[in-house]
Amino acid sequence: MSGKNIYFISDFHLGVPDKETSLAREKKIVRWLEFIQPHAAELYLVGDIFDFWFEYKHAVPRGYVRLLGTLAKLSDAGVKLHFFTGNHDMWVFDYLPNELGATIYRNPVTVTLNDKTFFIGHGDGLGPGDKGYKFIKKIFASKICQWLFARFHPNFGTWLANYFSRSSRSATGNTDEIYLGDDKEFLMVFCNAYIKQHHVDYFIFGHRHLVLDKPIGKNARYINLGTWLNNSMYAVWDGQNLSLQKFDG
Repeated sequence: MSGKNIYFISDFHLGVPDKETSLAREKKIVRWLEFIQPHAAELYLVGDIFDFWFEYKHAVPRGYVRLLGTLAKLSDAGVKLHFFTGNHDMWVFDYLPNELGATIYRNPVTVTLNDKTFFIGHGDGLGPGDKGYKFIKKIFASKICQWLFARFHPNFGTWLANYFSRSSRSATGNTDEIYLGDDKEFLMVFCNAYIKQHHVDYFIFGHRHLVLDKPIGKNARYINLGTWLNNSMYAVWDGQNLSLQKFDG
């Protein structure tokens, strides 16, 4: 890694709850990206970067130019960008790879960094339960569903998606920010089951909107990156140690 770090960050949810708040959050994220650029070899964006994203053939959602421009600058400077689709931005297709050189992941991946094994993913759909969401995710991920949604005019399609996003957030409230206990947290349950069959040193997820650093088995750790809706946390791997840090800038 030539003495540089690898960074992990998740759940910006840009676009909510309103334009002004989202823009302020985007500007803070840009300051963080500029802060890490001299030290970064790779950057993992672990899902739900946008609260809604759909790429039409000749159109993408308005806004986010500060974020996208800064990510392009990092990519041009040699920082490898890894972009995981989340449950809010699963309809990322070829725009970010073409414009930013980002590698897109639709499922968790296992990577080796300095002889340490990292299991990285957004976290949605893993573990037991939540069968309703898992069923809906399969529908949204289908090529037929994507083709049908693309038939909507972008104005209507974007409005419709944002309407359902707001309705879902209103219905669930702050439940994503409540820790359910080690035996009920579906990602904890997943990690504890997975570690029995596979060697992993670090599990890294987003999705739960909780900043967590929990032991798994004898030597592994489960890291949840939380959300920038209410904190400014990220993880950094310096080649020897993985740490959660807060950006105050």
